[in-house]
Amino acid sequence: MTRYSAAEIEARWQDAWDKAGVFRAARDKSKPKYYVLEMFPYPSGRIHMGHVRNYAMGDVIARYKISNGFNVLHPMGWDAFGMPAENAAMASGGHPKDWTYGNIKDMREQMKPLGLSIDWRREFATCDPEYYGQQQALFLDFLDKGLVYRKEAVVNWDPVDMTVLANEQVIDGKGWRSGADVERRELTQWFFKISDFSGELLDALEGLENWPAKVRVMQENWIGKSRGLQFSFDRVDGGQIEVYTTRPDTLMGASFIGISPDHPLARELEAKDEGVARAVAGMRKGGTTEEAIEKAEKLGHDTGLKVRHPLNPDWELPVWIANFILMDYGTGAIFGVPAHDQRDLDFCRKYDLPVIDTFFALDDPKPVENDAFVPPKSEKVKWVDHFTGIDVATGQEAIDATIDFAEAHGWGKGVTKYRLRDWGLSRQRYWGCPIPVVHCDACGVVPEKKENLPIRLPDDVSFDVPGNPLDRHPTWRDCACPACGKPARRETDTMDTFVDSSWYFARFTAPRAETPTVMEETEYWMNVDQYIGGIEHAILHLLYSRFFARAMHICGHLPESAKEPFDALFTQGMVTHAIYQTRDANGRPVYHYPEEVELRDGKAFLKDGREAEVVPSAKMSKSKMNVVDPLNIISNFGADTARWFVLSDSPPERDVEWTASGAEAAYKHLSRVWRIAAEAASSDAPASGEDDALIREMHKAIHDVTMGIESFGFNAAIARLYAFTNAIQKSRAGAEAKRAALRVLAQLMSPMTPHLSEGIWEMLGGEGLVINAPWPKANEAMLVEDSVTMPIQINGKRRAEINVPRDMDKTQVEKLALATDAVQRALDGGNPKKVIVVPGRIVNVVV
Repeated sequence: MTRYSAAEIEARWQDAWDKAGVFRAARDKSKPKYYVLEMFPYPSGRIHMGHVRNYAMGDVIARYKISNGFNVLHPMGWDAFGMPAENAAMASGGHPKDWTYGNIKDMREQMKPLGLSIDWRREFATCDPEYYGQQQALFLDFLDKGLVYRKEAVVNWDPVDMTVLANEQVIDGKGWRSGADVERRELTQWFFKISDFSGELLDALEGLENWPAKVRVMQENWIGKSRGLQFSFDRVDGGQIEVYTTRPDTLMGASFIGISPDHPLARELEAKDEGVARAVAGMRKGGTTEEAIEKAEKLGHDTGLKVRHPLNPDWELPVWIANFILMDYGTGAIFGVPAHDQRDLDFCRKYDLPVIDTFFALDDPKPVENDAFVPPKSEKVKWVDHFTGIDVATGQEAIDATIDFAEAHGWGKGVTKYRLRDWGLSRQRYWGCPIPVVHCDACGVVPEKKENLPIRLPDDVSFDVPGNPLDRHPTWRDCACPACGKPARRETDTMDTFVDSSWYFARFTAPRAETPTVMEETEYWMNVDQYIGGIEHAILHLLYSRFFARAMHICGHLPESAKEPFDALFTQGMVTHAIYQTRDANGRPVYHYPEEVELRDGKAFLKDGREAEVVPSAKMSKSKMNVVDPLNIISNFGADTARWFVLSDSPPERDVEWTASGAEAAYKHLSRVWRIAAEAASSDAPASGEDDALIREMHKAIHDVTMGIESFGFNAAIARLYAFTNAIQKSRAGAEAKRAALRVLAQLMSPMTPHLSEGIWEMLGGEGLVINAPWPKANEAMLVEDSVTMPIQINGKRRAEINVPRDMDKTQVEKLALATDAVQRALDGGNPKKVIVVPGRIVNVVV
């Protein structure tokens, strides 16, 4: 078969791998294990080139490790619960389960042609009762250990989707899917006690050496450790208001006391005063995220109450309710320092409150006008009447001195706090994991019995009205109390989908077990040696997974060694594509798929002849129609071409732009490799003097490609494979040397282009499957060059070069240099003034 036909070879080799069970993972203590995992996808119904890139990277690592003798676990599953399925059901009149499983089937069929080294026997979806039933068991274990609890909490409420939203699902004060203005509501919610692990989660980041530094920094900032001062202001009318501040050094600049609309004092005043009630109702609109609060208009209400300043009882400050103060950070109360905090300044300018500057920069004092002066903690500043006696110091010195002063005088104490809040997991929707508890009038909240798990979602639900269908389903909702047997009601909230993805990696080690995990399997397979996924999951998914691993260890489901579940993390870039658009009669953009466009002379034309505007490359998006269907690429060029292109065009941590010309060039190269192998297979050329040179080049390629794969430099490895292919094609070595080099080329290419490589391996007489052949080892002696190219400089300018044996005597090097045409022309029959030979490096000739 001299012509490369991807369609013919790819299906054949995939069938061969299946029959040989190459990718079936099972415990084998005679081999070192390797667990590679890509973040599992949401079953939207179509794979895209981003999926291809993500899973091709994991596949390279998995295949490379198999060839190096590792027992590899490379599984696949589906992150299948969530609002999109419910939205689709509401739009179509169908059922979320049918929509989800239909999409899973479609995506599985789209992924399998890629030839990924996945053990499909371990596949599961998080909406499988067998999976979420074990998740319910974990919940009960966490409840038993005090790791989950229930309390009243202020939440983001989407009035259209009728559900609680996580802070990250509130975009500019609106629900991420509905676009509705988010409201704050107080609901009884279930929480995981992740905040108890704040210090441990923060400290352990230092040990994650194989994680990107930017991810560790993002998690560190999210956990948010700070040391500040906690103390109380005495109310003039009696009682106290406790505050916490990280900048106690600004206490002399206080203008007001601010409390959250959800502070107990605000609640008390709201119940008594209609004016306060109206004010706080307006303040509770919008999201509870720091970003949403930062962008929102500053709103306040003067309570009429006053407090005394702790350093001067004659100094009274007004108490305001303010919409930018969070109840769940610190104490829900602050002292406002407008000169040195921008939110406080905006608030005070709006409500005409005083602005008191407590310090200024030594080099550049400025009056406080529209911008607060917030010097870095390391900057030298001058304090005005600082109560500790400090005159000039850095911010951190004054902060520490203020805390020491307060503690010494008994009116405050230094406190370490974390920004990380407990994880609210309750969601008011149907398509999620039911929370396995029952509400009984006699017994209260009662955990379901484990023998009754899974608590399955009912199939007979409707989405004809907004809200959670479980609330309206009497035969599912109404049940018997597991404790006393009396009539009771099931919990109708379901779990946040982040719960589903916070332990799936552990479930893959024993996906059919009747317990969440099997310790023998987790002790063998955990940790995940290489985790791959997008930077967008750098905070919540990874943080929640780290918490879950610790909680599972406490409950006996993971060994202590798996408390940090991911040994190495790689965050890949996106796949991008140009956007093609025209304009409608109103000037609005109309987008067009790449297959609708023909490119000529750098311009884009539709099939009707109209020219389309080309917008610079952006992330592939269905809304912009700049998506490329991988199945079209596979149909036209084969899976190996798609894999080769997304791995070769850019470093894997950066974005890669998909272009039709790039895909065609990749296909042409693979066709050339096939053709070179076919010619070598039938050649009878005798051995020649170039055999050793080709074998030496082969060992250099083995070394460089191995180093490239080991360091995630897939594009660098592929660049070296291009060079090695060129060297083989140009070489005049004999047939046997060429066939040996091409067999190694097939091995080195096999992680990237597995189907092509199997075909070449077979064509050239390789034994068995190339995936099972031991990875080639570079002969270190072959990496040392016997000769070296030395440039020749004449009066400081490079004019020639010579290739000489590396150990040639300096006198002989000098003779060869002086004999070159360039030096002879420069000497013009004379003698050089000086010749300097730096062995193995350069020859300088002065004439």
